[in-house]
Amino acid sequence: MKRLVILALALITFQANAQDNKKEKRQENKKERLEQRQNLDPQDMAQLQTKKMTLHLDLTEAQQQKVMALNLENAKKRKENFDKRLAEKDNKERVKPTKEEKLERMNAKLDAQIAAKKKMKAILTAEQYTKWEKSLSKREHGRKHMKRGLKNKKEHKKEELNDN
Repeated sequence: MKRLVILALALITFQANAQDNKKEKRQENKKERLEQRQNLDPQDMAQLQTKKMTLHLDLTEAQQQKVMALNLENAKKRKENFDKRLAEKDNKERVKPTKEEKLERMNAKLDAQIAAKKKMKAILTAEQYTKWEKSLSKREHGRKHMKRGLKNKKEHKKEELNDN
């Protein structure tokens, strides 16, 4: 009986250590991906995104060129904002933004999203646009859950079912 208890404790300890290693690896991978994204220039980011969209939405050549221009514009803005936030983060006299600044930033972000949606709607067919919207909502839904820190897939699925 003692041997079974000792064996069970050893297995539990081993499993706990293995889970800790997985968390560390995930954090390291996340840092690596962030560094890779930082090293990409807007042209490369836009090109990758356009190719992914082409595969997902089956875009024509004309659509690819229009989407590439839109993605390039958005990538430049994202890179500019990222660099600005990085510079603010490095600033030792960092001051938290006021509520008005946060509200202004959120409004600007939402306005840009609305404009991008309008442009995409003009470029894509109705079927492609619906498919694109669906993929966007899935991505946003996933981000919300990641921010909340939901770790259990069952909880995620329950919420997804409740949302529908």
